Order: sequence, then structure tokens, then C-alpha cells
Amino acid sequence: MKRIIKTKKAPEALGPYSQAVVKGDFCFVSMELGIDPTTKQLDNETIEKETNRALTNLKNILEAADFSMDDVLKVTLYVTDISLFGKINEEYAKFFKNDPPARALVVQKSMPLDARVAVDAIALKG
Repeated sequence: MKRIIKTKKAPEALGPYSQAVVKGDFCFVSMELGIDPTTKQLDNETIEKETNRALTNLKNILEAADFSMDDVLKVTLYVTDISLFGKINEEYAKFFKNDPPARALVVQKSMPLDARVAVDAIALKG
């Protein structure tokens, strides 16, 4: 049986999907943008703030599911401007200090709300 994760510490889904789904020992977190869950606005004053907010949303969803960033096996990072990748990567490294997960990078033309960075993840307990 799958368990749907919903927390107010991350923005509500922008469409017909769940923030995350847990099945067995796995947690699948949907793509998270840098939206502040309190203001419901994209926190995009700087790319560092936007990246930090997206990763904080990911972390908060994982914690709501009783997982941690250390449980993350795979991340997909979405960016719209590869020239910002260095700054995004520096912020990303703050969240995955030891034994970082596998990661894919997708460069795409646009994202919802004109976001410049987003992240999704797969985590496994144990």
C-alpha cells in the first residue's frame, strides 16, 4: 500500500500530484521549486536563495515521510540556465555533505512560475 505525503512545510502541489509517495522503504519526492510555503511565492531574489528553498522543501517533505537527506539515493536537478550551475552546485553541496547521491542534470527551456531551478528525489530507508 502506498502512503501519500503532504506537509505544510513545503508548497502545495501545483497540479494533480502528491508532494511525495512512500511505498515500502522507498520515498519518491515530486519536483520541488523554490516556492516559500508560507507566502506561496517563488523565492527567487538570487539563484542561491531559490536553490536553497527548493532543497529545503525537498528536505521538509522527506522529514514528513520519516526520511532524511542521507536516505536520498538519486536526485534529478532541473535548471533553465546552465551559466548558473556553479552557484546552484555550491548551494546543493550544503545539503549533501557526505556521500552525495547519484544525480542527473536536466537543462530545459522553462519551468512553472519561471523558476530557474528545481529538484526531485528518490530515497530508500536503511
